[in-house]
Amino acid sequence: MVKISTVNILNMLVFFAFSMVLSVVPVRSSEQGELSIITSYPPSFFEPFRLAFEKQYPEVRVSIAQRNTASANRFIMEKPDITPDVFWASAADAFELLKRKNALRPIRSRPTGAPQYVLGYPVNDPEGYYLGFALSGYGIVYSPSYLLQHNLPIPRNWDDLLKPVYSGHIGITSPSRSGTTHLIVEVFLQTYGWDKGWAMLSKLGGNLSTVTARSFGVASGVAQKRFGIGITIDFLAQPLDDAHTDNVFIMPPDAIYTPANIAILRGAKNITNAERFVDFLLSEQGQKILRYPGINRIPVLSKLNKDLLPAPDRRGLMNTAEFDPHLSAERYGLVNLIFDNFIIRRRATLGRLWRKVNELEAAKFENTETLSTLVRARQLLSTPPLSAHEANILSEDLKTEWPRSVARTAEQEQFSGEIRRIVEHNLAMIETLLSSVSPVTNDKRWYR
Repeated sequence: MVKISTVNILNMLVFFAFSMVLSVVPVRSSEQGELSIITSYPPSFFEPFRLAFEKQYPEVRVSIAQRNTASANRFIMEKPDITPDVFWASAADAFELLKRKNALRPIRSRPTGAPQYVLGYPVNDPEGYYLGFALSGYGIVYSPSYLLQHNLPIPRNWDDLLKPVYSGHIGITSPSRSGTTHLIVEVFLQTYGWDKGWAMLSKLGGNLSTVTARSFGVASGVAQKRFGIGITIDFLAQPLDDAHTDNVFIMPPDAIYTPANIAILRGAKNITNAERFVDFLLSEQGQKILRYPGINRIPVLSKLNKDLLPAPDRRGLMNTAEFDPHLSAERYGLVNLIFDNFIIRRRATLGRLWRKVNELEAAKFENTETLSTLVRARQLLSTPPLSAHEANILSEDLKTEWPRSVARTAEQEQFSGEIRRIVEHNLAMIETLLSSVSPVTNDKRWYR
């Protein structure tokens, strides 16, 4: 038997701890032959690019740190002394947020032949601070066997997901944890307007079964039959760890296509190598990697995306109102704060109250007072804790992203508490209103 001394154990623990730090914190490279990247993509995505790039430039050592989009944004803003060279992620509003914080360098466009817009969404930053390198579509993933087991119809469009029949059967990720989810929330708010957008998100919240910790958890949850339907992006529709699944992904008729992006950070030390990596990513060699199994993105290079892009005349959510990334970045933190408090944290209560309203409305009461009570309850359920006007006049400190590791100001703490108080007050009012309506039968299932 080999004996291990206490000193050796301590040395092993120190080495392990140091290794863990290196694995999560991007090293700020300063040598000519280095390039550091921070990305939201998993190793299964970025490794083929890293290996091909290092083969083309063997003198360059690439180090890549993987974080979710929100965490990467916070890291870049909070750790300017160890800024990586490149930010590589999907959600354009995350790049807009960094641009507002003066964290991005101007970047020259590359000739790819990509259209300026895809279904109303810009492929590149019009102001020239980040570039789209791939395109993806948002849609619905579902399990046919789960739907069959629960006698549920296949959802075909976004409005279907708001129907009472799907109560307790849908999963999503929190927008404060996922840039892709935040983007679809913001698309709904910009397409339908603040009031109607939040009313739709409230109905969706009432149908949620759970909220996953990460974006890829939606496909896994559907595959494991923990819920039957999820909102996700095409490349995350299949679980990363399970090839044996019946998951089906569909693009609704009113589709959403968004670019995945890349930018060079303001504090980059290896600008030449960063530019080389962007060149490689948008070259034919780099764009072909996007079609590898397991990556499966739509290249922006026109010679490689034939028949993969939606038809120019196809209807999309953003066709009637071009997406405004400035607006999204401006209220990034506010939207997440409201969603977390209005939808995520009160999800069980929201679901129960929506089920009760739907049950009572289906009972077709004829009493005028009762009908008025139900209308009022539905209105309150559909109303966000802040009106569009109130949101517009907020100070920037209360609307933009709030870094988690930075102590909140007294104003921010007070505002956050006020949002929670309004949500709780409205839900309590709805409880009171609905308790005043006598059910037609003695069925009390809605109290669960």
